[in-house]
Amino acid sequence: MDKIPMHATRTVPLTGHDTEQKRQELKLAFNHTWELYESLFSVVNNDKAFFVKAEPLRHPLIFYFGHTATFYINKLKLGKYIKHRINPNFESMFAIGVDEMSWDDLDDTHYQWPSVTEVKQYRNSVKAVVNQVIDKLPLTLPINEDDPAWIILMGIEHERIHLETSSVIIRQLPLDDVTPSPLWPACSDTSNAPENSLLSVAGSHVALGKNEDEATYGWDNEYGNQTYHVADFKASKYLVSNQEFLTFIKADGYRHLRYWNEEGKAWLAYTQAKMPRFWRERNGQWYQRNLTSEVPLPLNWPVEVNQLEAKAFCNWKAEQAQRPIRLLTEAEWYLLRQNIDSDSPQWDEAPGNIELGYYASSCPVDRFEHEGFCDIIGNVWQWTETNIDGFQGFKVHPLYDDFSTPTFDGKHNLIKGGSWISTGNESIKASRYAFRRHFYQHAGFRYVESRQAPETMASLNIYETDELISQYLEFHYGAEYFAVPNFCIHGVQASLQEIQLTQHQRALDIGCSVGRASFELAKTFDHVDGIDFSARFIQQAYSLTEQGEKRYTIKTEGDLVEFKCATLTEMGYQDVANKIHFVQGDACNLKPQFTHYDLIYASNLIDRLGNPRQFLRTIHQRLNPGGYLVITSPYTWLEEYTEKAHWLGGVKVNGENFTTLDGLTETLIPHFELIAVKEIPFVIRETKRKFQHSLSEMTIWRKRNGNH
Repeated sequence: MDKIPMHATRTVPLTGHDTEQKRQELKLAFNHTWELYESLFSVVNNDKAFFVKAEPLRHPLIFYFGHTATFYINKLKLGKYIKHRINPNFESMFAIGVDEMSWDDLDDTHYQWPSVTEVKQYRNSVKAVVNQVIDKLPLTLPINEDDPAWIILMGIEHERIHLETSSVIIRQLPLDDVTPSPLWPACSDTSNAPENSLLSVAGSHVALGKNEDEATYGWDNEYGNQTYHVADFKASKYLVSNQEFLTFIKADGYRHLRYWNEEGKAWLAYTQAKMPRFWRERNGQWYQRNLTSEVPLPLNWPVEVNQLEAKAFCNWKAEQAQRPIRLLTEAEWYLLRQNIDSDSPQWDEAPGNIELGYYASSCPVDRFEHEGFCDIIGNVWQWTETNIDGFQGFKVHPLYDDFSTPTFDGKHNLIKGGSWISTGNESIKASRYAFRRHFYQHAGFRYVESRQAPETMASLNIYETDELISQYLEFHYGAEYFAVPNFCIHGVQASLQEIQLTQHQRALDIGCSVGRASFELAKTFDHVDGIDFSARFIQQAYSLTEQGEKRYTIKTEGDLVEFKCATLTEMGYQDVANKIHFVQGDACNLKPQFTHYDLIYASNLIDRLGNPRQFLRTIHQRLNPGGYLVITSPYTWLEEYTEKAHWLGGVKVNGENFTTLDGLTETLIPHFELIAVKEIPFVIRETKRKFQHSLSEMTIWRKRNGNH
């Protein structure tokens, strides 16, 4: 490669009018990105270095050299766009193990890696196959995520990610293992850093998230929508420079633990770090390791640290200035990003040290200025306070369902803005990438002064993976199976058809589980109390009302899962959620305030109570005169829940069959009259191919007037 072409660094627009022209754009982007990736690895001057574990928390370089090629084959095979594999062994070995690990959970697995020559030969074979696929794939415009061209774009953008992460690993190889290259030129402009200052930024409402009509490829976490209110704040004009960070070092910032949070203290204790990863100190002189060289510490370049170090610096800075100093949030970065009105791939030249448009290294922090702020994009990524999470409406791509979801764990923080080697999707405004807080990229930070707590601008909505809870979430909020209607919706609607409500002020959903019937009842009643004995079930319902969505995984087969998301908006509950009060409680020992109801709905509850008669004998006290009690149950009496002496039915009495309906009637008749009996079917999914199909008997009882 004589020169890095734009096709190697810019993402391909999804739109256009000429399909054959778009096919050629795809082909150019694929081949140039492929060659750029191999060009990066060419700075490694001996084969042995490919097997050195330069970054203890990641695989050696040989893995990443093979990984981006196997990605194409694995995804094209999964999507049934190719029939045959090239090398099943490689496509297994190089498939997984990419996500960085915790420092105290190192992967010491020993692999029988192939030789560099074998991987190069494999890459050549993959390149030929992908070119053939591009030549023949059906192509319509605009390209959407169901098209085979989307998988090609996915592979291109995936390789661009590893162009960057591999460069970080190469940067940690011994200097003897790399050779400087004119294709990867570092900046030579070094001097003292300008003095940093805080500039005011007006707060605003910030709407984040791509929509599916946008003209560039996006990863799953970029889509959806989320709105935040950002208060007025001040942000540093420059990224924190090496010189500014050096003052923290000289103030013994790594030794004074009061600047470090608990995770930071643990990381310090484990690593014994005394300076940033890419710094060196010899004989009182400071140096910095770049991609292929070591240079005297460039004081006016941005410091490169992990998020824990950046946080500690901010805490030290806050103590020095006696002001609330912290890292910026994702939403605050977007307000700064508004100062640049263009976006890749449209810009004529990059408005920052990004997309390899200038250097194969950082450069001075005052080189690229927009409306007073420098390096809004490029140079180094900027660590944020924000844990990555999906936006409202998040959904995975079926061919890459684990791109983002493993990072929705509260342990991965977003980095924004891109670095000098960020290309393609990484350099567009909407991109969202996150790493564990102890991890290193070409990442630094800027700080802000704000009294707004970061957590007020973000909410973490992790996927629920507990198998029982997920099963109930799918039962309540998931798909209908075998043409059996949703049990919660059908049950509430069937009961309301049979009763004559004179008022609809208050309803109680007792044994509400994860809450779907409560939402249905709230369409009719002014106030609904949802009560369940399980705090974990109640938490699901409560978080759905708070967050507006609930995410969960359901098992398909073995260890494989499907990702699901239920949203209030899609279910039509956004206007009734504020009517519901979810609370943990015991059906047999309800607090006094739970009373004066017009309807009590007890669904699939009584055969799970320790003493169902106690519940039934007192429940009339909670109802208004003329109010209704609805009971549904499949009558699956089990001694693990209810001692046989307390079963309402399903037993012989005086030698005769005594059903649960007999027991209900005997217990309730002093205060209720029976209005209707119905059968309500329901299906519970266990796996993709295993379901429970049951019938619940619904009995509807009207409280007699005058009963208290």
